[in-house]
Amino acid sequence: MGDLARRINPDSSLHLCLDMQRLFGPGGPWATPWLERVLPLIVLLVEHAPARTVFTRFMPPPTPAQARGMWRPYFEKWSNVTLNEIEASMLELMPALQRYAPPATVIDKPAYSAFSAPELLTFLLSKRVTTLIITGAETDVCVLATILGAVDRGFRVIVASDALCSSADESHDALLDLYRKRFDVQVELACTVEILESWRPT
Repeated sequence: MGDLARRINPDSSLHLCLDMQRLFGPGGPWATPWLERVLPLIVLLVEHAPARTVFTRFMPPPTPAQARGMWRPYFEKWSNVTLNEIEASMLELMPALQRYAPPATVIDKPAYSAFSAPELLTFLLSKRVTTLIITGAETDVCVLATILGAVDRGFRVIVASDALCSSADESHDALLDLYRKRFDVQVELACTVEILESWRPT
């Protein structure tokens, strides 16, 4: 069964899709070059179990002055993406994903990790989720922070290696290599097809 340690239990697994927003799409201020390339694979995973999908959206503060700590100079640099400046539609999911929510759940987060939104962990525990299948943007920022947060909280983490996107090929490749070598007990990498074949009732 490839790189997966065991089958994916459909009753305790959930697809966590990170920040597939117009913000990171073509024409967005943080356009990620290969977002469109991985989008069809993410759609396949969402279609498989839309009610077992959570989409996160990165939500900036209204102004840089309302950001906390070192997020303030960050949003001073990127003031064009604060809520008072950016076109609201840029914060929405990519059009190909919007029709799945609902039944998919949308959770907004203020920082890189999906777990920076406290309601995410509450939601996962309420659904008795033990396995997270992770896709989305960007491999070396929000995906990285979320994977480490999920590992810290004891979740089985399955990374859809062909359904991630980044602005930098070098750091994307380096992180996949890091997961294979350094986090091999806690992080599993698999392609979308392998995940779909495993993520079915026995």
